[in-house]
Amino acid sequence: MTEPALEGLIDALRRLPGVGIKSAQRMAFHLLQHDRDAARRLAAALGNAVERVQHCRRCHTFTQDEVCSTCLDGRRDVRLLCVVETPADQAALERSGSFKGLYYVLMGRISPLDGVGVADIGVQGLLDRASEGEVQEVILATGFSAEGEVTAHALSGALRARGLKVTRLARGVPAGSELEYVDLGTIAHAMGDRR
Repeated sequence: MTEPALEGLIDALRRLPGVGIKSAQRMAFHLLQHDRDAARRLAAALGNAVERVQHCRRCHTFTQDEVCSTCLDGRRDVRLLCVVETPADQAALERSGSFKGLYYVLMGRISPLDGVGVADIGVQGLLDRASEGEVQEVILATGFSAEGEVTAHALSGALRARGLKVTRLARGVPAGSELEYVDLGTIAHAMGDRR
């Protein structure tokens, strides 16, 4: 029989994406058996983040301040607003160095099967932000999953109705890949979006 404290730790670790029971057990046993200092640091860091991290008032990403450093950066092009699903998506775009505008983070995507609709992902905040007068183009950088496509479609209609230019990230065959190994949907979109 597993001890309640250990069971609680394993259950908490299972809540992480992609972590099943065996992985959670391995992590818990490792931390308790080999690295209790790391376990204490992890617990402290989680507690600190939960207490201090909030949503940016302007773009809805995670920050410790009322407005995040990206929104406060005067070098950013205020005419461009890139809409992403998660802070992780925003971080990926930032790492690429390819975008110098501002962001709006939805914190999700429309998923009718999961009961997630337009009101659940912060669309009104996006519409308000995009309609303030500075934004000239909204770039929809939602995923290319079925849910991401539904989200992009819904946002596109609402934003265009407000007179805004709306574009979507290009999709296609990844650089360095062989066509025979690329899925058929990606090939079809790449053919349709060719330039």
